[in-house]
Order: sequence, then C-alpha cells, then structure tokens
Amino acid sequence: MTFPNRRALVAAAVAVTALLGAAPAVQAAPAKAAPSPKAAPAKSRWPAAPGDMSLGNPNAPVHVVEYLSLTCSHCAAFNAEVFPTFKTRYIDTGRVYYTARELLTAPANVAAAGFLMARCNGGARYFPIVDQVFKSQPRWQTGSIKPVFLEIAKANGLTEDQFTACVTDEKAGEALEARLRYATETDHVTGTPTFFVNGVLMKGDTVPSLGDLDAAIGQAMKASGKPAPKTKGGR
Repeated sequence: MTFPNRRALVAAAVAVTALLGAAPAVQAAPAKAAPSPKAAPAKSRWPAAPGDMSLGNPNAPVHVVEYLSLTCSHCAAFNAEVFPTFKTRYIDTGRVYYTARELLTAPANVAAAGFLMARCNGGARYFPIVDQVFKSQPRWQTGSIKPVFLEIAKANGLTEDQFTACVTDEKAGEALEARLRYATETDHVTGTPTFFVNGVLMKGDTVPSLGDLDAAIGQAMKASGKPAPKTKGGR
C-alpha cells in the first residue's frame, strides 16, 4: 500500500485532534509521560532509527525491520496470519531481532492517533496496543473511531484524559514527524508493509508469507556464517 507525501503526513499528525473532537483547554499529563522510547538497547549490534520499537535478542544474527501503518489492511493481515508464527519461530528463539518502524497511510490521522496511543507511558504497551488496533480495523472503518481507540486505551491501563493527552501531545507529534522523515529520506520506503532483512529490502508486491521470510532469513544467516533455520514449510 502506498502512502501520502511527507507534508501530508505531518499535517495529519498535527491534526489528530480532529479525530477526537475538540481537545480540552487544559489536558491531563499522561501517567509516567516520557519521550519516545529507544527500544533498541545500546548494546544492539544493529543500527537504530529514531523511535525504533523492537522485540527479541539485540545481538541476534538477523535483524528484520517492518515498516507498518495501523490503517494498512495488508499490515493487519500480516499481523494476524504470519506474525504470530514468525515471532514463535524466530524472535522468541533468539534468531531474529525484530523492529517495527512507523508510516502513516490513509486516513493518516487515524494511523497517527493509533501510534501515539501505543507510545503512551513510554511505549510500555506498544506491541499489545498495535496488535489490538490492527484487530479493531473492521470496527472503525465504518463507524466512529474514538470509542474504539478509547476502549483499547482503557484496556491497557489508560484513562480517557491520559489517552487524549498522549494523542495530542505536541512533542510526541514532532517525534512522529522525525520518524516519518527517516522512513522517506533515509530508508526511502514507498509503501507498507515494507521489510528489510539485515538491511536488504525484501522485494515483492504482496505481503510476505512465512515461507518468504524463511527464505530471506535463511539467506541472511548463511551470509552471516550461521546455519540456516530448519523449517517444516510456511504459509
């Protein structure tokens, strides 16, 4: 899925309040408010981008980066159909260090709100919230978005005031802009989902299957001198 130009994305990030209705004149600060986290530990062998959110062993032989958008139906399909087995097979076994990087696809203000909510409280619940937003797509694509997002926020320990403060925080919006700038100007990403394996772009016009990832990870392990993973086949 392609995404709008960066100027449109930045405008969307700034205009997240339109999604929620008028924000209160004075907003409550989010609990344990913190700048966008650096999820990649300093000891990671893999270079980090602004605001990376990662899972797994930072010294794993393979680094898989996924550019995703919370309004991307293909990303939601990957999250539901491929990611759980990919995580069990590679991330949980220490063979892959996985990093999520953010883009905004239309409606960009919805994707921005979802990512800003996921980063509330320093991103402590980032991956569970991302998963829940993906799973909620059918509910808000044809109806009101705020009640669905607020339900997700409360399920992850946020009050309504904290949720509103997170998704309308000016500094958080600026950090999101920096992440978008890195995506377009440094990694030259043109759509979601986009995957890099040890810095090599996975080519293809469709969402990668588990078999596609098996092959790319196997090649990366071979190049790194590690034995290729043994699999029983993929999707």
